[in-house]
Amino acid sequence: MIRILAVDDDLHMLQFVAGELRQNGYEVITAENGEQALARLEQQTVDLAIVDVMMPGIDGFELTERIRTDYHIPVILLTARHHIEDKERGFLAGSDDYLVKPFESKELLFRVKAILRRYDHPENNTLTAGSLTIDLKSYELRSPNGLSFIPLKEFELLALLASKPRYVFTRDAIIESVWGLDFQGDEQTINVHIKRLRTRLEQFAPDVKIVTVRGVGYKLEADS
Repeated sequence: MIRILAVDDDLHMLQFVAGELRQNGYEVITAENGEQALARLEQQTVDLAIVDVMMPGIDGFELTERIRTDYHIPVILLTARHHIEDKERGFLAGSDDYLVKPFESKELLFRVKAILRRYDHPENNTLTAGSLTIDLKSYELRSPNGLSFIPLKEFELLALLASKPRYVFTRDAIIESVWGLDFQGDEQTINVHIKRLRTRLEQFAPDVKIVTVRGVGYKLEADS
């Protein structure tokens, strides 16, 4: 699954961008400033960054330079300003595209897809783990035991874990990716969903297991 980092100090814009991307099958991690963004990049691999220009501390131009220098991933800059000098500065910093607010979700998605194609990151519609196939387009699970549909949040949680087998996702990262920044529940929600998924996998794809890493989070493992 393609993973995108969205960075914006405007929480409403951040939620909008992240929500649109998730609805279209992308995994999204978020940051509210440049410092948080760099911390996220140290913890997880990312295929594309969408960065707001006007942020306190490390602004979008500086963040773009650091992302391009240290992580070599494409960057889309978001800004409320449309002056040609700002666009020039953004491209000189290493951005791949420049999107002026306000914008429609279709335009954002079009630009994301175009850049991913340019960087040879095809949009994968399926994930595999052992005998299990997860279809991100049809929301189907397939295994030698047949075809299955599960509740959406369980599906999103399973797809997240399967996007990086053996990678340990923290509980905070799971909540942010699956339930979003405005989640008002507690960690018991994750426990319930993990328990249900384990029961389903035991029956449907017993070679695939969700492993608890005590004090950290969860990872997906499949028998080879």
